[in-house]
Amino acid sequence: MGTDYVHGYTPAETRRLSDQAGTLADLLHGGTTYAPGSRVLEAGCGVGAQTVQLVTRSPGIDLVSIDISEASLAQAKARVAEHAPHATVDWRHADLHDLSGEKFDHVFVCFVLEHLADPADALVRLRGLLNPGGTITVIEGDHGSAFFHPRSAEAQAVIDCLIDLQAAAGGDSLIGRRVQPLLEQAGYDDVQVGPRTVYADQNLPHLVDGFTRKTFIAMVESVRDRAIAAGLRTEAEWAAGIRDLEKSAAPGGTFHYTFFKGVGRT
Repeated sequence: MGTDYVHGYTPAETRRLSDQAGTLADLLHGGTTYAPGSRVLEAGCGVGAQTVQLVTRSPGIDLVSIDISEASLAQAKARVAEHAPHATVDWRHADLHDLSGEKFDHVFVCFVLEHLADPADALVRLRGLLNPGGTITVIEGDHGSAFFHPRSAEAQAVIDCLIDLQAAAGGDSLIGRRVQPLLEQAGYDDVQVGPRTVYADQNLPHLVDGFTRKTFIAMVESVRDRAIAAGLRTEAEWAAGIRDLEKSAAPGGTFHYTFFKGVGRT
C-alpha cells in the first residue's frame, strides 16, 4: 500500500518531523484525547514525532504503533523512551494487511495518506479494524494552501516540484482538501473536517522558525536533488527559488499553510 517516501529517510528529515510535531502540537492534537484503557492504533508512526503527543496527551491508552520502515520504528522507540519514558507502546513493523482480525477503539492517522497510492482503500481497511462506535482521526496537509509574501514565481516553482515529485511517486500532497470526501466514501459516519491554519510573521518568531523555516522550507529542500535530477529545475533555478522562499521567513515576510483534521465514526 505504500509509495516511495519522497522526503527521504535522512537525519535532516528526522529533525524536520520533530520540529514540525513540536511546533504544531497544540494546533494538530487539540481536541484529541482517548480514555485510559482505550485500544488505539497509530497507523504509520514514522519516527515517533506524533507518538510522543499521543502517549503524553492520553496517558493509559493501549497504543499499537505500526510502520513499514524498520529504521523509522527504531527512531520512534528511542524518541518515546526519551520524551515519555513511562509510556508503553506495542511497536510493530507492519502495514494494514498484517492487522487483519484485530480490533481497536480508535485509529490515528497523521501525514500518511498523502504518501499512499490508494488512500481510499487504506481508509476502508482501517474502518474494518474499528470496534462499533470507534473513531478515526485523520490529519493531512495541503501544499496548495501555501501562500506567502513576497510573492515569487521562482519560489512557487520549487514548491510545485515537491507536489509533482510526490505525485510521480504515487502520492498526493494536495490531499488535505480531500479528507472529507475520502472519509465519507470509505463509509465512516458523522464525518467532521476542519482547517488547522498556520500563519507566521515576524511577530510570531516561534512559528517563523519552527514552521516556515524548519518545517516547510526544510520539506521543500528535501527534494532538491530529485528535482534537479528529474530536470524540473536547474541548480541555479532551485537556489533562486529557495532564496525567494526564505524571504517569507525574513522581517516583513509572511507565510500561510493549512492542515485539515477529520474525524469519522463507525
